[in-house]
Amino acid sequence: MSEAERPDRLAPGRRVTIEDIRALAGPATPHFALQIRNRIRRLIADLPADDPVRTEGERHIARLEELAQHSGDPRGVGPGTPAAH
Repeated sequence: MSEAERPDRLAPGRRVTIEDIRALAGPATPHFALQIRNRIRRLIADLPADDPVRTEGERHIARLEELAQHSGDPRGVGPGTPAAH
């Protein structure tokens, strides 16, 4: 999955919708969660703080960040794990 956005979502004059946010975030897997988070951030970046689409996007961003913590791709050395030499 790329962080590139569908051109129709970025078309001048087109308003981002809650459905756009849900379509991106709904099928997220831990492996792609941060890429999807970045796409949503770009879509909502120019929306006012009180916009319902921005609120929905921020809610999904938080969920995606949590989901990314469960990617099965460990980062760093955990307890009981021998350090690499």
